[in-house]
Amino acid sequence: MINTGGLPNTMPAGDVSSRLQSLDALRGFDMFWIISGEEIFTQLAKATHHPVLETMAVQLHHSEWNGFTFYDLIFPLFIFIAGVSMPFAYAKAAVVGKKKIYSSLVRRTLILIVLGMVVNGLLHWEGYENTRFASVLGRIGLSCFFAALIYLNCSLRMRIIWVGILLIGYWAAMMLIPVPGFGAGVLTPEGNFAGYFDRLFLPGHLYREVFDPEGLFSTVPAIGSALLGVLTGDFLKSCEWSRTKKGSYLALAGVVSLILGYAWGLIFPLNKHIWTSSFVLVTAGWSLLLLSFFYLVIDAAGWKKWSMPFVWIGTNAILIYMASHGIVNFKHTSQYLFGGLIKFTPEAFHEVWLWCGVLAIELAALYFLYRKRWFLKI
Repeated sequence: MINTGGLPNTMPAGDVSSRLQSLDALRGFDMFWIISGEEIFTQLAKATHHPVLETMAVQLHHSEWNGFTFYDLIFPLFIFIAGVSMPFAYAKAAVVGKKKIYSSLVRRTLILIVLGMVVNGLLHWEGYENTRFASVLGRIGLSCFFAALIYLNCSLRMRIIWVGILLIGYWAAMMLIPVPGFGAGVLTPEGNFAGYFDRLFLPGHLYREVFDPEGLFSTVPAIGSALLGVLTGDFLKSCEWSRTKKGSYLALAGVVSLILGYAWGLIFPLNKHIWTSSFVLVTAGWSLLLLSFFYLVIDAAGWKKWSMPFVWIGTNAILIYMASHGIVNFKHTSQYLFGGLIKFTPEAFHEVWLWCGVLAIELAALYFLYRKRWFLKI
């Protein structure tokens, strides 16, 4: 049997009863948009031209540079959730021993970096210079690795201080360190310091030629995203308030984080591509509001059944991410299984039904794995 570990999920999968179902469901909600949700709603907007759906479709694309859309939230929300899980996953750190935990952290981080490169096409080897080393999974691994080290070795006060050091330090570096040919504080794709740092030190191919959205230097504030999740998880685990009161305070913290983030964004624009400090606070704010909603509805009010499809996704998040990004051609499978029926529907809706078929196949497979208690451990 394959079990889950601490990074992608809240606790070892063998102890499902002690998990925060809201956290698994929120992780699944987050992944839903990546594995098929984006395509379903985008194609539905194209088929119907309904203004609400067209507005949603706009939100299901990343910002070109500065700005913020719902789709920009997907990645930092996952890192935030991974941070929330740490106080639960490492609750028995004193018993297990830090040496064993450190060994596991290093192994997990290296595996995520390699898997990220596989998603980037590593197995289609085209030479070192054409290999993209940075990746979504690599950033998850690195940001959570350093956040875990801080969590395991620092007091609550020092964890908060570390968030400030990371976010303010990154802002200062981006604004004050000059880039040859551009000067200091130039936040364009070509002129920003994070991109320059990647051109100097990140090996292989950069995703955007002059910078990489998952590059080395912009991983620094992503550690802050994970640490804000850690602080949230510590609050949920340690605070003895009622679940309703804790959920309400999560929402309040989310509003405060949004205010601070949008205010900072006036001088340090929101930008996912270089993971600006204002972007960290705004995404943490929305993450807290979403977690508050899921926590109040699922864990506090006990309304759980509706969230189970999201739980199936969330408890095997890394597996379905890998599968849907090159390992399995779910769209081809959907066409093979449902194409004969889809052709009898209006042509404008063919892509909609095809992607609904993709979701049905993914959920069926994930439900099977969940029932068998087979979860990917990294």
